[in-house]
Amino acid sequence: MESASNEWISELLLGMRLSGLDYRRFQMAPPFGIRFDIQSSCAQFHFIAQGPVFLNTPDAGVLRLESGDAVLLPRGGHHQLLSSQDVKCRDINGIETIPLCEAFSCVTDCPDGTCRSRDVRIFSGRMTFDLGGMHPLISLMPRVMHVGTLLARYPEVLPMLEAMERESRLERVGAAGILARLADVVAACIVRGWVECGCGDVGGWLAALRDPRLGAVIAAVHREPGRDWSVASMAAEMGSSRSVFAQRFREALGISPLNYVTQLRMRLASQWITEKDMSIDQVAWQLGYGSQAAFSRAFKRATGKTPGSLRHPA
Repeated sequence: MESASNEWISELLLGMRLSGLDYRRFQMAPPFGIRFDIQSSCAQFHFIAQGPVFLNTPDAGVLRLESGDAVLLPRGGHHQLLSSQDVKCRDINGIETIPLCEAFSCVTDCPDGTCRSRDVRIFSGRMTFDLGGMHPLISLMPRVMHVGTLLARYPEVLPMLEAMERESRLERVGAAGILARLADVVAACIVRGWVECGCGDVGGWLAALRDPRLGAVIAAVHREPGRDWSVASMAAEMGSSRSVFAQRFREALGISPLNYVTQLRMRLASQWITEKDMSIDQVAWQLGYGSQAAFSRAFKRATGKTPGSLRHPA
């Protein structure tokens, strides 16, 4: 059971793509309130270099964040960062920023006459978050993922948080790039910790992965997406009849085995074309299609788009 669990965790982390779109460094004197409304296709990361700060989300309530805390909102969405729970908020897009370098800007709101020791310093990043073939996992993640829950089990995260605090405070040359890379790594560690700790109390897709026999089939499909998969070959991996396998698969995941394989292939194809700049011929071959034409028809049928449109978006 442990071996199967480690296998699909490795598959998940291998396919994870988490990279920053834009970053902001805030230094603000209380009282303040910042409202974020991040599209659901993006994740939002916040690191509190000097707090405290209150994070308010519609469905997760209010969370007090202290200096050194970090949170990841894997599905973005509407949320607020507040110096206290009763202050009014300004939309992040309406706050003046000072560009420091590409995709990195600074927000400073510290009126004269206020004590600098009370300033709050926050480092935030808006990130693309893609798990490739494991993409269904994102919808099962908690609304807010807090690094504080990981430190006892993963002490190696603490030096990264301390490095982020130093870079944010000292403003050394190259701090923007170092902060961005550290944020990417810490966010990935938060996801890994949640996965390794059992992914909380969720069922469905994860329940299938935790089933040693059914999980082994899913891991095999992710490992070899271009194999000529059939219900019979997947049932053989599980060691059961086709009818028993197909029924258990649909009950656990809500779709048929072959539909699952097709969805996985199309997600991987999109990732390989847009991120790895693979040719359509290469993608077709890697995913087990006999020709570019056969792959293009399958892609259009599944997504409503042609593979070529990914290279030349309208």
